Amino acid sequence: MTSLRQLEYLVTVVDTGSFTRAAELLHVTQPALSHQMRALEKGVGGPLLERLPRSVRLTPMGRAMLPHARATLADAERARCAARQASGLEAGELQIATVYSVGLGVLPAALRVWRRERPEVDVRLVEFRHADELRDAMAAGEADVAVGPVPPGWDGPVRELGTEEFVVVLPIDGPREDDGTGVVDLATLADCAWVHYAPGNGLADLVDQACAAAGFQPRAAVRTEQTAAAPVLAAAGLGPALVPANVLPEGFPGRVLRPEPSIRRTLAAYCRSTPDPLTSAFIDVVAGECTLGSSHRNR
Repeated sequence: MTSLRQLEYLVTVVDTGSFTRAAELLHVTQPALSHQMRALEKGVGGPLLERLPRSVRLTPMGRAMLPHARATLADAERARCAARQASGLEAGELQIATVYSVGLGVLPAALRVWRRERPEVDVRLVEFRHADELRDAMAAGEADVAVGPVPPGWDGPVRELGTEEFVVVLPIDGPREDDGTGVVDLATLADCAWVHYAPGNGLADLVDQACAAAGFQPRAAVRTEQTAAAPVLAAAGLGPALVPANVLPEGFPGRVLRPEPSIRRTLAAYCRSTPDPLTSAFIDVVAGECTLGSSHRNR
């Protein structure tokens, strides 16, 4: 029978890359660690680690098992915390995972309300560059709830929050591509050098897809990793930027146009399994504070 301790040993050996270092961190002898790893490998039916002269490397079986080991350990820790919360020994911690743009545009209002209503609950916010990274982290049990684009094929509770709208930002004194209508055809910006996002940022994919649908491939004048920097750079005249409307502050000093056709994505809060009462309460707050278009739905 595989034990949590054995899974902890596996994860620690992988993270440190060394049986010696792992044994030190786990406060066990190296022979005891090796014995437990052999027992784990015997229990699963094959080798999980390849011992190299100066490090270790996961076997294909080990690579398959590792994310499940991490998720199991994370679930066990949350179970411990839930029990301590119920007994009054801990106030609790809420672990939230999201993507950069949602952390900037959607979550602040909800977190402000949450902090006011539950100041005793610590919040740990983990942000990812891409929705795929967010989904993988949530599947691995790295957070209690994820807030981001709807994950395709997700096998767990999903609560849709609404539709996020994207806008084009241009300098206030630039050419009037919209003819005063407030709407711009992306195809008219095909010859522009764009304020783009760094490779690996999920919004880079969104910009490329939107421009491809308009019949061109955007040329980058500058690429940024930070969602907040894109509209500022665009307003400064470096080129058009496509940004979520909700990240723009009140009184933003740039020209904001609606692209034609419109560009939207649905956001949601999702979990791996039925959320505990603390997580459910947070999801309710996010849904209540979310000002995105469309009504909230559950499935």
